[in-house]
Amino acid sequence: MIGSHSRKGNCHDNACIESFFSHFKSECLYLLHDYSEEAVTQAVEQYIYFYNYRRFQKRLNHLAPIEYRHQMAA
Repeated sequence: MIGSHSRKGNCHDNACIESFFSHFKSECLYLLHDYSEEAVTQAVEQYIYFYNYRRFQKRLNHLAPIEYRHQMAA
């Protein structure tokens, strides 16, 4: 994997994706014991589903991103 990088001296360029990767690494990647291609692919797919549908976020009024999006669209 290649991490994303902001312009030099501007840490806010990619703040949302930087935050996601930080959570992904600490909550998923660093906990893996099997680094086979199949295991990593499965872990990434499961984490992305968890992050969007199950992981409640304080900044989104304690909703998962998909719930927040639906609430804002209504």
